Amino acid sequence: MPNPKRRHSKQRTAKRRSHDFLTPTGTSECPNCHERKLPHRVCKKCGTYKGREVVAVAQAS
Repeated sequence: MPNPKRRHSKQRTAKRRSHDFLTPTGTSECPNCHERKLPHRVCKKCGTYKGREVVAVAQAS
């Protein structure tokens, strides 16, 4: 197996690793309570999905 003759420079290594970062998750706004939520999922705060209540959420007061 061939081995590298010289080490790669820091700049070349950094250029290769520039795409190895994590992308932030895309969130959408709940039309009912205007909280940020994951798309195509029930809102954790109000329990609605597509304009109707799917999950009964206990209101903290």
